[in-house]
Amino acid sequence: MSNLRDQGAEFWAKWDRPRRVTFVIASIAVAASLPFAGNFSITNILNTPISSYQDVLVYPVGMFVLMALGLNIVVGKSGMLDLGYVAFFAIGAYSMAILGTHTHLNMWEIFPIGIALAMFAGVLLGIPTLRLRGDYLAIVTMGFGEIVRITALNTQKIGGPNGIANIPSPPSLFGLKFNISHPNSFFWVVLVLILLTIWMIRRLSIRRPGRAWEAIRQDEDAAELMGVPTLKYKIWSFVLGAGVGGAAGVVYASKAIFISPDAFTFNISVLILSCVVFGGIGNIWGVVLGGVFLAYLPERIRFISNARQLVFGIVLVLVMNFRPDGILPRKKREKALLTKDDLGGKND
Repeated sequence: MSNLRDQGAEFWAKWDRPRRVTFVIASIAVAASLPFAGNFSITNILNTPISSYQDVLVYPVGMFVLMALGLNIVVGKSGMLDLGYVAFFAIGAYSMAILGTHTHLNMWEIFPIGIALAMFAGVLLGIPTLRLRGDYLAIVTMGFGEIVRITALNTQKIGGPNGIANIPSPPSLFGLKFNISHPNSFFWVVLVLILLTIWMIRRLSIRRPGRAWEAIRQDEDAAELMGVPTLKYKIWSFVLGAGVGGAAGVVYASKAIFISPDAFTFNISVLILSCVVFGGIGNIWGVVLGGVFLAYLPERIRFISNARQLVFGIVLVLVMNFRPDGILPRKKREKALLTKDDLGGKND
């Protein structure tokens, strides 16, 4: 897998700009055509036992990939362990549900509000907690995720345990209809959000925030000694990741039409973190691959009922034993590990 990735990187480096642009456009076109893959008899194997293939592409596959990319900013780029990421997903979803059912605003108008509220929650959580590190930060973020869920569960004004129903679907846009009968439209919205998130991460990674995140991830104390305002850039990563989670929540609520606190449990945070670790911490394409695999596999094997969790767990254990740094680990991380192995072999 690593050799294949390295060969791809070599080909990419040799290509001129027109070839790269053509390849990117072709890749986006292939991704946009994925909803139609389940319509052919040769690809019937893609259909899942309960939900339609097109619905699964939106949630969980598309949503997991989008949220994994957002969490990767926090975990992969900055090296902070966040176990409460589902809170921002819930904030975006409840923003859509509450405003959509109590005002005349549609999803496109609520969308920036949901993102802003999720980012504001990221600031509120980040300022007092991001001075913590490691396990302490993980425990605090996990607690924040549970606080948001339990607050929604016990607040009758927003439905309590019964949730919120009759969430309005988005109005038509560019001739696309958004309702239960047209899941493809939601997938294309999620795909656009994924592409924008990837673009944002790649642009920031080569600029000052990206260099600061890399320094913080490697050694926060050394970064501070070198003059990097670590708290400022940690809050940056937290807020940006929260915004991506909030965007996913808004789309999810408008697609699902009904939400309840049960949809935002701690298990979702663990699954999203698993997508990041399984795919390769810090590697955008690894995270995308991990999100697709871990979101689609449980849905595909749902026909074996409760045993699917056992099968899913066994697959994770086997893959992580053979690829402990993820399917597509970061280049810098992989080279560092290889160097350590070589030095260990020489010492032996």
